[in-house]
Amino acid sequence: MDQEDRFVDIEIKLALQEDLVDTLNQTVYQQARKIDQLEAMIAKLADHIRNLQEAGQNPVNERPPHY
Repeated sequence: MDQEDRFVDIEIKLALQEDLVDTLNQTVYQQARKIDQLEAMIAKLADHIRNLQEAGQNPVNERPPHY
């Protein structure tokens, strides 16, 4: 294996690593967006439960409709 072949192999590996890093960055970004959405949803649910409790309704202790 001469030096030119080694350079080509290194360039190929570098290009593949750059592609992998880009893919991982996109995945992390999408996961961060999903976490933000889930946190917002949890906050809304907590507010909804708090409002129900203040109104005298306690959904935690209610019997399900099939009882």
